[in-house]
Amino acid sequence: MEGDCLSCIKYLMFIFNFFIFLGGSFLLGVGIWVLVDPTGFREIVAANSLLFTGVYAILIMGGMLFLLGFLGCCGAIRENKCLLLFFFMLILVIFLAELAVAILAFIFREHLTRDYFTKELKTHYQGTNSTDVFTSTWNAIMTTFNCCGVNSAEDFDDQSLFRRLNPSRIVPEVCCQRTDLMMSKEECLRGIMPIRNKGCYSAVVDYFETYIYMAGALAIVVLTIELFAMVFAMCLFRGIQ
Repeated sequence: MEGDCLSCIKYLMFIFNFFIFLGGSFLLGVGIWVLVDPTGFREIVAANSLLFTGVYAILIMGGMLFLLGFLGCCGAIRENKCLLLFFFMLILVIFLAELAVAILAFIFREHLTRDYFTKELKTHYQGTNSTDVFTSTWNAIMTTFNCCGVNSAEDFDDQSLFRRLNPSRIVPEVCCQRTDLMMSKEECLRGIMPIRNKGCYSAVVDYFETYIYMAGALAIVVLTIELFAMVFAMCLFRGIQ
């Protein structure tokens, strides 16, 4: 009876990790394809820093899933204690890291408020042509979500760093809503052209609002799967003679 139970756990672990292996392989393939694609898709992604960062996140996630699935499959089918222990430790590290992120997000949740982002934007944002990491990230956000500032274009007032560095400009170039090709960039920067009035805080919240419950449910499912994977790995580890 114990042998049948052990065999069942072994094949369940193999099937489970085989799908993880396939998922990791798929993500790795997508990430590598985007980086080496000769048709020009790489240039499109590289032009947007958020998308470019996302490609590397996909590669890292794919690599971890690939390694995790490989260790689980080999450890289960070969009944190798060393691979099973390594598999268990890797899942445990990922599980603890996810818990740490959730705890830190709860502790520092006050740093995700509208007032906090407004203060940071006014203190550190330099302008469209700046190579500063903070400024470049905000430029990418305003371009991607078609928004301006945290609350509106009024965030770039006389007390903001942007206006102190660019006294002749009302808003950054990324805030311009160019509806007339005859209007120059300088007209936009002086506030003559229409300016995007929607703040990025509302734009981002609206964008992710439809996905927040799905993301929460997915996180619970992933944590549950990881717990079962650790239990199965330890049961198989202890059952191997």
